[in-house]
Formats: sequence, C-alpha cells, structure tokens
Amino acid sequence: MEKRFIRMFSVIKKAGPYVVLLFILAWSILLGVSIGTVKVPVTDILRILFSHVTGTALSDSVDPMHETIVMAIRLPRVVLSGLVGASLAIAGAAFQGLLRNPLADPYTLGVSSGASVGAVVTVFFHLSLPVIGMYTLPVLSITASFITIFIVLFFARRVDRGMRVETIILTGVIFSSFLGALISLMIALTGDELRQIIGWLLGSVSMRGWEYVWIILPFFLFGALILLLHITELNAMSFGEEQAKHLGVNVGRKKMNVLIAGSILTGAAVAVSGTIGFVGLVIPHLIRILWGPDHRHLLPLSVLAGAGFLIIADLISRTIIAPSQLPIGVITALVGAPVFAVILMKQKLKTV
Repeated sequence: MEKRFIRMFSVIKKAGPYVVLLFILAWSILLGVSIGTVKVPVTDILRILFSHVTGTALSDSVDPMHETIVMAIRLPRVVLSGLVGASLAIAGAAFQGLLRNPLADPYTLGVSSGASVGAVVTVFFHLSLPVIGMYTLPVLSITASFITIFIVLFFARRVDRGMRVETIILTGVIFSSFLGALISLMIALTGDELRQIIGWLLGSVSMRGWEYVWIILPFFLFGALILLLHITELNAMSFGEEQAKHLGVNVGRKKMNVLIAGSILTGAAVAVSGTIGFVGLVIPHLIRILWGPDHRHLLPLSVLAGAGFLIIADLISRTIIAPSQLPIGVITALVGAPVFAVILMKQKLKTV
C-alpha cells in the first residue's frame, strides 16, 4: 500500500505542472477569443467550436456574428500567437541548455534579427520563390537566421577559441545591432512597404488569419520534433561538452542539429509575427526555476507556457488602450527586460 501511494504521488508530482499549464493555456485561449470590442460569451465559443469540429449545425441561440468573429478573426489570431510563443520558448530553452547560460535566447544570439532581415528583404523586394509560393517568407527568414547563427559562431570562435558563452552572446548582440542598422537602411529607402515593415519590426499577430497559421505550423512541428528528439543530448551537454563526449554524445553533430532546429523555429515565428523579444529568455528561465532543468520536462513545459504567455500578452496589447493596439513586442519587452536584468545580476554575483 505504501509503495503504491508513493508511486501515485510521484505520478501526480510529474503530471502536476502539465495539468496546471494546460489549464492556464485553455483559460488564456478562451479569454483571448472572448474579450474584444464585441464580447463573445464563453458558452457561445464552446458551441461554435463544437459545431465546427463535429460538423453539426450551430444552435439558433448563437449569434451568427459571433461565429464570424470567433472563426475568422479571433481564433486564428489566438492560435497564431500561441504557436509563435511556443516556438520562441522552446527554441530559447534549447539554446540555453546548449550554451549552458540562462541569458541565451534567439533575441540575444542575433537569430531573431537575422530572421527579421530575411523577412524585410522579402517584403522590400516583393520576393516570391517558384514552387514554394506563400512559404517564401518563412523560408527566407529561416535561411537568414541560419546564416546569422553560423556567422555569430564563426566570429565568436575567432575571438575566443574556447567559445565561452559570454563571447557568443556578446557577438550575437553586436550582430543584432549591425542587422538592425541594415533594416533601418531598408526602411529609409522604402516607400509603400514602410507600414508593413514597421509592423513586422514591432511584432504583431493582428489581421494575419488562418493563412499564417498554416505557414508556421509545419515549421513549428518539424523544429519542435527535432529538439524533443535531442532531449537526452541536451541534458548531457548541459554538464559541459567534455562530459557529453564521455557519455558518447557526438557533440558537433548534435549541437548543429539543435542550432538548426532553433533557427527553424525562430525564423518561422519572425516571418509571421515580426521580432518579439524576451519570450525565449523569460519562459524557459521561469520553468527551470519552478520545475528544474531536466529537458524531458523543460522543453514541453516551455511550449505550453510560451503559448499561454504570448496569448495573454497579445490580449493585453489589443485591449489596454482600446480601440488602438500596442505592438505585442512592447508588452513582452516590458516584462522581459526587467527579468533579463535580474538574471544578469545573478550571473554577475555568481562570478564575483
């Protein structure tokens, strides 16, 4: 009896964080769909979703306008913000585990800036690649993020053969500034595309629609799957590369796989929503504090928490000064910048 109780308690303890975060995510989705200029009752939302999932006729008690608002405007926006938040959070968790530093994330490593350059170039030159069509934007963003992370690592190695994490992050910040200057140059030269480019840079999931959900979804699934398949290697590399080698990990290949997957996730997220900073920094750090550094739980919990966080951030951005809207990147920066400062101070105290 005692062993059975201990086993049951262990299962509850492991499942608890998932239940909590799934509840928060479901609650944030319902809030995000319900709240707006026109408030849609939660009961109507559930009836509409049930009708569309099962293919049954919608109840006469539901206002047809509510159905349009839910299915054509708010639900795709909420799903898109959730996918973007999940992508940035799991990519940040993987980068932090790989580089063994809580300050590492797509934003500080310059990956987001590289992806932004790819997106802005696509918009600026009206690029559309044959065959892939609507996927031109994420493909070019991902390609630019690949190039950026490899250049950052190349220069970091030239500066410091030991490839210390501080050197990599500093190099990433420098390249982010350089890429920001390139984007500013394109903005200065642009004409009709100015509003679209500015919107991308500030970060937004407004008026994107289901098309953008289908754009990011395959890249999210592919990138997240790669990272989840490297959980054991990330756990090993969190103790240092030498220790990982002794455990039989092919460090060079696995590190490259993680960097590629993180770049795919970041590039796709930036392509559909613009540069949204600090999600990949704050969420994994919070999950690590609450539930530990084991990547078996850190990565999936970061997905759930990142999705819920960005849905709530988007809800705040469109309601806090309604009818006007704030860029979602403003909300994440207001939350993330103080957290970044606290983490930086803790890291400094550890080295003193």
